[in-house]
Amino acid sequence: MTRRAPDGRERRAGRRRVRGLAQAALAVVLACVLLTGSAQAARTPPRTGFESTGGARWTGPAEERSLLAAVGRRSGSVERIGTTKQGRPLRLVRIGSRRPDALTVLLVCSQHGDEPAAREACLTVIRDLGYAEDRATRDFLSRTEILVIPTANPDGRAAGTRGNSDDVDINRDHIALRTAEGRAIAAVLRDERPDVVYDLHEYGATPPYYDKDLAVLWPRNPNVRGRVHEESKLLAAQYVRPAARDAGHDSGLYGIWTDPVTGRPVKQTAGDGQERILRNAAGVKNAVALLVESRVGALTDAERADPALNNRRRVHSQRAALKGLFSYVEERRGEIGAATARSRAAGFTERGPVRFGGADNEAAGPGETLAHPPCGYRLTAAQVARVGDELALHGVTSRPDGDGVYVALGQPARRLIPLLLDRHATYRLTNGQADTAC
Repeated sequence: MTRRAPDGRERRAGRRRVRGLAQAALAVVLACVLLTGSAQAARTPPRTGFESTGGARWTGPAEERSLLAAVGRRSGSVERIGTTKQGRPLRLVRIGSRRPDALTVLLVCSQHGDEPAAREACLTVIRDLGYAEDRATRDFLSRTEILVIPTANPDGRAAGTRGNSDDVDINRDHIALRTAEGRAIAAVLRDERPDVVYDLHEYGATPPYYDKDLAVLWPRNPNVRGRVHEESKLLAAQYVRPAARDAGHDSGLYGIWTDPVTGRPVKQTAGDGQERILRNAAGVKNAVALLVESRVGALTDAERADPALNNRRRVHSQRAALKGLFSYVEERRGEIGAATARSRAAGFTERGPVRFGGADNEAAGPGETLAHPPCGYRLTAAQVARVGDELALHGVTSRPDGDGVYVALGQPARRLIPLLLDRHATYRLTNGQADTAC
């Protein structure tokens, strides 16, 4: 049988079928390439703007947002915990375990907007933990929840100012809670009950008496309970400062000038026990706490000639100190958990004094000790209307009492409550009526 030659229409239809098959095959190949590329991109850790420029500039807001989104997609989560007056988001990053028995560590980064190295260290640590694949880090994260507020003062960071957009020092607002930033941090402290609060800053040196690469300080407030206070000092002395020295950075105590020859203290210029500062507020709220400050000014002629070199040294010292923090958490997680749990529980049973002044290295002055604290404080309805939200943010509970409320001291916040409500307290929210009829 003789086969008929195809006509023009059949030839055109055949060519269309061939082109269709070729295009389908090409689409499959492209899809495979794109999927492989996407998977590879998902495995490739993002870089900060600081890293990409070798420290020539600080990471921008869009770069921060992109990095946090990448970490959130991979192995963590990013939550909006507040909004600044100028509309910028306050973010909390979660990485690691959410098991009830996990130890919780909170990093608060750059409360002062003109201290950017702390923020850079936090962003790279978020990335490194979020993308970690080594067994040791994954084991650490399986038993630890890391919480990070990477930019605690976005308005100040944008303006390059210490304070926020109202020129308020956020690190002096952890009692009054007048700022959106301070309120957001207080809510995290209340809701997450971190075992360790690590506050990252920078400081200006005064050579030759006050010019260490890294300065640290624990909570000095005299109302911080013993075990929590001792763990905070141990974190500083045996972990963070040695980690900085091992990385080539010298270290000292924040606020303490020392003789450059003998190394002995000369005077104290900062670092007191006032409760409105985060390291102190966190300690009174039963968390191990530490302030860590990298030195801003140039150390060498090379750093003066190349600001990027100075910037890299500042960030490197903060990252080295963070390694000390994580070593501390890993090695002493049992002791840390016991210290914070006992500190919270002690508020229900203890009857000791509360102090309105002094520090761990300075005795309280006359009239600064409440030797026999009351059973609680009564607040009127008008007082509740003024300060009820702040009490709630501090985690202070109350019960109805007439047209107001009664705040009993028998709760985890026992040593905090008089600092908020007693007429003798320097930074009190209001004057509560003390109830002494226990």
